[in-house]
Amino acid sequence: MIHLKSVTLREWNERESENFPFTLEVIKSLKEIEFTSPVTFFVGENGSGKSTILEALACAIGSITVGSESVKTDKSLNAVRKLSQYFRLSWQKRTHKGFFLRAEDFFGYAKSMRQTQEELQQEMQEREKEAGKRSKLAAALTRMPYAGEISAIKRRYGEGLDARSHGEGFLALFQTRFVPGGLYLLDEPEAALSPTRQLSFISALRQMTEQDSQFIIATHSPIILAFPDAIILSFDSGTIQQVQYEQLEHVNLTRDFLQNPQAFLRYL
Repeated sequence: MIHLKSVTLREWNERESENFPFTLEVIKSLKEIEFTSPVTFFVGENGSGKSTILEALACAIGSITVGSESVKTDKSLNAVRKLSQYFRLSWQKRTHKGFFLRAEDFFGYAKSMRQTQEELQQEMQEREKEAGKRSKLAAALTRMPYAGEISAIKRRYGEGLDARSHGEGFLALFQTRFVPGGLYLLDEPEAALSPTRQLSFISALRQMTEQDSQFIIATHSPIILAFPDAIILSFDSGTIQQVQYEQLEHVNLTRDFLQNPQAFLRYL
């Protein structure tokens, strides 16, 4: 399912021209990005602008974030929020489902969930102790709402996202928060995933697209980029161009390295 059909960039105020991200070549040349597949990849070298445009998209859409900050208040998004004001979105079917997730947000979310669970546990024990001075029934009634919240967290995330390996926790979060019919913006999900977990991620992606979801993903991973029938948009030339998987430098460099690592390492 394609929810977001395109984004166009309106002409911006000249006063913005000297400020990031309006100084990026890819922003200067940007007119429109069309989304013609349920999965679209943004690919390019660091600094090419792919994450910047993904973040600005999240702000323009008003995406829910998995981290502790909203796209409306996250200070790290101040610059791209200005860019997002010049985005015009065209929808086939507007959806308010889905989320925006950066790899670094996972750590903060896992820590936050652990802290919330510990605070609930501590407060439950303190209130239960106070109520127990009155009666066992009062103590039991006091315990119930706290126990219910703690139980709900455990049902959703098990013993905790941070109790698992990074990759396991990331996949658990991704799958647990998934809702069919959503629009999902992901920035470099491979940072949390081993090659095996990346294959698991691709499998999950396939299942989710079959449930009317759309994904826009910024990535460097040759494994994830191999997702069947995805559209790959390269940011490397200062303009956004659709490319084929076999044309990607990420893919060819990785293939050449794996075939003959010594040819690269002997120059170190």
